[in-house]
Amino acid sequence: MPFFGHPPHVFPYFGHRNDRRLTITARALRAREPSWDHQSDFAKVRALWSQFASKEHPNLPVSLVIAAPGGSERRHEGVTNDEGFVRFDVDIDGWGLPAATAWETVRFEWHNVNGAQTADGYVLAPGTQSSLAVISDIDDTIIETGITGGIGNVARNWRRLLATMPSDRTQVPGADRLYGHLAGAPSGHDDPGTRRVATERPFFYISSSPWNLFHYLVAFMESRSLPLGPIHLRDWGFNRSTLGSAGHGLHKRLAATALLEAYPHMRFALIGDDTQGDLIAFSEIAMENPGRVAAIFIRMNGEPHTAEELAAKARIDDAGIPLWLGDSFDVGADFLDRIGVSSVGDTAQIVETIEEDGALQDTTETAQSPQDA
Repeated sequence: MPFFGHPPHVFPYFGHRNDRRLTITARALRAREPSWDHQSDFAKVRALWSQFASKEHPNLPVSLVIAAPGGSERRHEGVTNDEGFVRFDVDIDGWGLPAATAWETVRFEWHNVNGAQTADGYVLAPGTQSSLAVISDIDDTIIETGITGGIGNVARNWRRLLATMPSDRTQVPGADRLYGHLAGAPSGHDDPGTRRVATERPFFYISSSPWNLFHYLVAFMESRSLPLGPIHLRDWGFNRSTLGSAGHGLHKRLAATALLEAYPHMRFALIGDDTQGDLIAFSEIAMENPGRVAAIFIRMNGEPHTAEELAAKARIDDAGIPLWLGDSFDVGADFLDRIGVSSVGDTAQIVETIEEDGALQDTTETAQSPQDA
């Protein structure tokens, strides 16, 4: 235990489960809960810098307490690693999934100089009634991060990254509308203690941003009424594959494949952009998992397609997977209908900030209609 600074606090990230296993990660840091209601530039920089200048606490014993059906509690023990992370991947003995998608509450316990400590963690349980889920990129897909490509871009975009609160950031045009359509209505089956609202269709996010930005990204999503879901980020180590762009596609492929394997009863819509090779990565995911990808959405940033991207597009077209390409997410109602998503009626409670401005323009690029998702 250090003789200065904050005592270690365990910060849970969002977890998820199926009917067999529950997975959730947390990190022990010597820090306070993050706050984003600052006004002065100095306070903003200090708040954001504190997320990067994290003081990890290794070798901290941490307990995960989960409630089994019937109310009994089960404890699982772990120890934080050198970066302060502790990951639990536990057998839950075929508990089954709820009919409607729900957030469930778990509890982390640890000790510091102030005695016994606890923190709630939130686990998403996709419902058996949901046949469609969404996997979305974050960086330059819903938010202009300025960090694509690693440390070099962080240095070039330090002002945007270190002096702007989440609620002040500019989201990608049309993201709130599209994500609201895809999310559907609130499921209405949440644990009252979660303070999280689950939507009809579960969302998962995969990003090449560092774990340090988890709370910042959650605050951004909440400020834009975007559906929340487990966020799979990266631990930025000092190696070529992490600091460069080479590992982005592999990171997303591995994370997405694990989700497809965890939920074999669901098909997935994949959403990304063309700044990190998402078109190529998504085509590979689709080819490796026939019949599991319901649609692919790619936000374009104006750059012409490479030969590899054109080949990926051809593979997607040949597989009959609906592919949407555009420079914003004003996705056409006809395209959403093709993948079994109603574009009207059930989203009013999800995206309260959307102002309808006329009919959606259909800008799809697909030749075939898939089976209903």
